[in-house]
Amino acid sequence: MKTKKKLQYLLLTCSLLLAAVSIGQAASYDYPIADPIAATILSTPPAAQAVLPKTIRVKKYQTIDIFPDRDVPDVFWYNKKLRYSVAYHKEKAPVMFMIAGTGAGYDSAKMKMMQKAFFQAGFHVVALSSPTHPNFIVAASSSGMPGDIRSDAKDLYNVMEKMLQKSKKKDLIGDFYLSGYSLGGSQAAFVAKLDEEKKVFNFKKVLMINPALNIYDSAIKLDKMLVDNLPEGKNGFNTFYNKLIGNITDSYVQGDFVDLSLGFFYSAYNEILPTPAEGKAVIGFSFRISLANLLFVSDVMTNSGYIVPKNMKLFKTDSLTNYCKTSARGNGFSEYVENILYPVYKAKDPNLSLRELVNQSSLKTIEDYLQKSDKIGMVTNVDDFILASGDIEYFKQVFGDRAKIYPRGGHCGNMAYKDNVAYMIDFFKSE
Repeated sequence: MKTKKKLQYLLLTCSLLLAAVSIGQAASYDYPIADPIAATILSTPPAAQAVLPKTIRVKKYQTIDIFPDRDVPDVFWYNKKLRYSVAYHKEKAPVMFMIAGTGAGYDSAKMKMMQKAFFQAGFHVVALSSPTHPNFIVAASSSGMPGDIRSDAKDLYNVMEKMLQKSKKKDLIGDFYLSGYSLGGSQAAFVAKLDEEKKVFNFKKVLMINPALNIYDSAIKLDKMLVDNLPEGKNGFNTFYNKLIGNITDSYVQGDFVDLSLGFFYSAYNEILPTPAEGKAVIGFSFRISLANLLFVSDVMTNSGYIVPKNMKLFKTDSLTNYCKTSARGNGFSEYVENILYPVYKAKDPNLSLRELVNQSSLKTIEDYLQKSDKIGMVTNVDDFILASGDIEYFKQVFGDRAKIYPRGGHCGNMAYKDNVAYMIDFFKSE
């Protein structure tokens, strides 16, 4: 009997110790928003953000002519040159290239935050728009139709090479580093692999932040977040559309592509999203608007005739609202891939299936490289909804201790959190 009591006591003690350890681990990461949808939309509350400088030495609105001989449609006259920004020190320093997420520009909120963090850590920082951003599609996409990650990586690499060639102060340039978030995180891995062959930059370290394992599958998940959560079902798209942004697509005429990353909705969160379902819908909607931009711009650049009739010329004074609304009402990324991207690749290889094409943009295609390359790390969250079941375990298996998995934060919601920023900087600064 005494032995039994001793055993019960021992088991109780072990249970309490394990509970204490679990509580300690949970308490060690205090990102304050538990719900992944709210975290994604609201990001990190100011009080919990990393302390960063309010202003830094940065050259904004820099431009570079990637394809000087390209005949750019008149409606995109303001996108002839690629825009980017450079935060710089007056002495020699390492260079950090950053790639934005889906549809985001070099000057999006997340990019500005990261630029300040890396600048404060001693890097020159070059901020690049996503290859899915309208300005990049027009000015720097070799095909005019992004979506194949290998092709997009080549375009990014071409841009980076030309920027290096353009630099007038090469004596201030140290080692090169690379980072990106969301789609930009996935692309960073392919850019790094391309550099292994070309050896222009010889990146010292590369960090993927909240990457998609397969960009097509993640895009479909985001599309479903809109379709499955519209308050009135699919037929309620127009009501939801007007409730959120109305006629904001008229801004195309002024050449001012509004940054429709989720930051657009932060201030109105409580007013426009009374239910959790609408929270999911607005994430899907924001993604849909980015894809509407992609679908429309690629259609015009390639003259595919899918949205705008073939050979129809659009001029700078034309209103594009109806075209953009038509693009947004469709079936999202799958529509773009199936009707614009896939036919071009199918023409080159008649035996290519749609699934084979989309699988080419999976990180699994470069698994061996990712597993063996000690310089590549990744950060993600257990509750990142762009990932499928088993993706987290896959990342752990491939990256080992180079994978940093946080318990919460949604999709990129905790990027500005003090612990995340500290880890990000430490990853690049440590040998």
